[in-house]
Amino acid sequence: MSLFEIHDMEPSDERFVGTCTHVDDTSDVLHREEIDASAKRRLEWLQSMYERGSRVKVALIDGKHVGFLCVMPIEVCPWGPLGEELMVIPCLVAMKKVKGKGVGRALIKAAEEEARRQGSKGLVTTAYYSNFWFMPAPFFEKCGFKKIKTRRVTAEGEKEFLDTEAILWKPFVSSAKLPEFLVSTYRFKPVKGKVVVDLFWSTFCQTVNIEAQRVRDVVEEFGDLVVLNEFCNDNHQILRQYQIARGIFINGKEIGWGYEAPKEGIREAINHSL
Repeated sequence: MSLFEIHDMEPSDERFVGTCTHVDDTSDVLHREEIDASAKRRLEWLQSMYERGSRVKVALIDGKHVGFLCVMPIEVCPWGPLGEELMVIPCLVAMKKVKGKGVGRALIKAAEEEARRQGSKGLVTTAYYSNFWFMPAPFFEKCGFKKIKTRRVTAEGEKEFLDTEAILWKPFVSSAKLPEFLVSTYRFKPVKGKVVVDLFWSTFCQTVNIEAQRVRDVVEEFGDLVVLNEFCNDNHQILRQYQIARGIFINGKEIGWGYEAPKEGIREAINHSL
């Protein structure tokens, strides 16, 4: 019988969590360097948030890492949604090789226990119905979460349907207040004679973290022709003010690929604006 274990992140778990399970990714030397640099920054941030209630629950089977979950107070979560006196699950990862073994459910149970231990009024997450590999809403519903709000996700500036995003929660007390979706308040501010790049990011997410560094590297190539404005949601007031968890805007037009924005794509978009 397999030995199943869930515990708070320890030093021996840090590489697994910091690299977002990409411990053995050696497909590309440069990407490996990006992953490792991002992992260092992510771990420093996660550790700095421990005193504010952030926790990482790690799952192992027979001593081998198989998944992890991040849970933190909504007042410090750089990913949304917005609310108060709730704990958020912004990220849940269970490896494909252990699908059906209860890893996800066990991690959510650990998150709920943590939320109750910290005196939170409930547990909340943002999940999706069409994208079944990242934060699948039907799975959370099976774990007892209730859908309270949904909205359509479309391509920026287009009507093409991409997904249905939902806020799901598990309130512990009747006085828990409903959380809210992030609703962008972004307004482009041009700079005469310059291309303006507005970057919204946080250290928390590996994809966003790597993407942000790529934007900086490409912008530097253009010297004084490009102005870069960074809005880092590590400062929760920034998230509350602009309500964009992740975004790259070039002269007010958003670009994105889902995965880490490729340098050539960022470069092409800036050249087009020039």
